[in-house]
Amino acid sequence: MAETNVASGSSIAVKHYSAALFANTLKGASAMENLVGPVEPTSAMQKVAGQTQPGMPLVRIDNLLKSAGDIVSLDLVDTVSGEPLMGDVNREGKGNTLNFSSMEIKIDLASKVIDAGGSMSQQRTKHNLREIALAQLSGYFPRLDTQESLVHLAGARGSQTGTDWAVPLQSAANFSSIMVNPVKAPTYNRHFVVNGANLTQGGAQLGSIVSTDLLRLGHLDNLRKRLDDMDQPLQSVKLAGDRAAQTSKMWVFLATPNQYSVLLTEGSLRAFQQNAVNRAAYLDTRHPLFAGEVGMWNGILVIKNERAIRFLPSESTRIVTSGNAPTATETDQPVNPALTSGYAVERGLLLGAQALGIAYGKTKVSGMQFGWKEHWYNFESNLEVMGEKVCGKAKVRMSVDDGTGTKVPTDFGVIAVDSAVPLT
Repeated sequence: MAETNVASGSSIAVKHYSAALFANTLKGASAMENLVGPVEPTSAMQKVAGQTQPGMPLVRIDNLLKSAGDIVSLDLVDTVSGEPLMGDVNREGKGNTLNFSSMEIKIDLASKVIDAGGSMSQQRTKHNLREIALAQLSGYFPRLDTQESLVHLAGARGSQTGTDWAVPLQSAANFSSIMVNPVKAPTYNRHFVVNGANLTQGGAQLGSIVSTDLLRLGHLDNLRKRLDDMDQPLQSVKLAGDRAAQTSKMWVFLATPNQYSVLLTEGSLRAFQQNAVNRAAYLDTRHPLFAGEVGMWNGILVIKNERAIRFLPSESTRIVTSGNAPTATETDQPVNPALTSGYAVERGLLLGAQALGIAYGKTKVSGMQFGWKEHWYNFESNLEVMGEKVCGKAKVRMSVDDGTGTKVPTDFGVIAVDSAVPLT
């Protein structure tokens, strides 16, 4: 039997590394990646659309892997309402019209290049620099992927920085191109700010927020009450194998590390943590969302997120005011400049189903969503390696009937909750 040798740089090797990069990215250690449902379609419509399970907050759409183009469309059909026709009344021509609202997601190519050194660099170290470059890219793309999702869902980048941030500040010249699709501030009906023991609707309250406006378990009760009172609330999250999905509805709250720390000081901590254990028992298998630092309160699974969307005193963020709710026109809102020193505002996210659309295309390098390529230069003495992905994300926003017949732009699956947090 002849032995097959795959030379470095061959087409087979390229595809092997591309597959490894894609797998490592999808398995990136973050709560965000656990919010995507199984890839296998669960209905004929999803199979046609090439999308993942719609009961999860993040929905992957793979249409553009098989067809040309750089835009996919998402469509929402309004729920039929109104009075029924009774008795022998003439029913001909009295059918309700199906009403749709749509949004589009654009995809683009994102790349990262690492210089793996020249011949002498390879000679001077016992490490395989080519393999290290792949490992670096396999760590970089999960961070980028998670941060893109977080910023789109939050509707803002915030001012937290650090070497682990791959998405630049919103003021950076390349911010828009990196995010591919516009980052949209929370709609008025999907934005709340902690105000004492209450939640105030709309971001204008940020101008008056004080250091005692911390996120408490009582605010989660308030959120659940609001969900129950809404005509069209966030759809509940449905995990695969959840036997209680219909009778015990669940939503997911991504808390910043500081928000989560404040919740842990509550007197009901034991119940907060035990509720999550009890709810997980209804799943056929242990779901990764219930691993790590989690708690549950009034049907809301609280997960500690590893990053924060943070605003310091006097910093501005974009909001939609009450008067601009019908158009979702954004304005600047500064955070209370008199907020106590050592405090900031951070944004938690209450997630329901279908909050974020993630569209993938295919790279020319591999024919898959992610690609790996290497390039020798300087007379074949130096090596550059490149990872790339073809992707676009957008918060799902549709025009939803507000109950009066007027359609209002609405973030379909996410509510932003701002609170004060201590930074030390």
